[in-house]
Amino acid sequence: MLAPAVEAEIAALAARYGQPRRLAVELEGAPFSPLNMDDRFAEVCMVLRRPNGKLITAVKTYYPDGAFRLLTGGVGHGESIGVALLREVAEETGLDVVVRRFLAVVEYSLTLGQADKETNRQGEREKGRRLNSFTPSPPRPLAPSRSPSFATFAFLLDEIGGTLHARDESEQIGAFRELEVAELPAQAELLANLPDTFHRKIRGSWRDWGRFRAVVHRVVFEMLSAE
Repeated sequence: MLAPAVEAEIAALAARYGQPRRLAVELEGAPFSPLNMDDRFAEVCMVLRRPNGKLITAVKTYYPDGAFRLLTGGVGHGESIGVALLREVAEETGLDVVVRRFLAVVEYSLTLGQADKETNRQGEREKGRRLNSFTPSPPRPLAPSRSPSFATFAFLLDEIGGTLHARDESEQIGAFRELEVAELPAQAELLANLPDTFHRKIRGSWRDWGRFRAVVHRVVFEMLSAE
């Protein structure tokens, strides 16, 4: 559930840019970034349309081959969705834009699979053994693992000026690629089928991350195809 203040801003944005589609999605797997990042409760998805009608996607330097995706950026606790949207556009693209449409609000919850729960339990037992071996007193009880929740706010924006480049080098954007709207489902499938390998940058598995990322691509395709 989103906080009342967030719901109030969603209503204000919907009145200005159109009613978004709302979805609740349950993910399975282990936690990963951005779901396990403490500095944000949500992200904006920048569906940035170029004058030729194509959408901007990007891949970071450490992503698996071909894992281009729609641009996103974090919304910090207490930060306005609208402010975060324009800030992230400036940081990641350097473009001048106009907001055209509020496309979607996707709320996620993460349900740990049985294998992931067992892995967590084994990790907690191992942590307890390590603590016991170094301290004379028994370890303090470990806090129960929580199911991360997160939200994506997707907006359609049109490019009206500027030169495409990432102003924030810490984003580690390796390349941009233009994508036709009709290509979004195929890109979603590619993301959803990334290898089940751990990467420290996302603090989780590419498979779990890719399935999460695939969701907004499918939703954006449905919304833009209905125009």
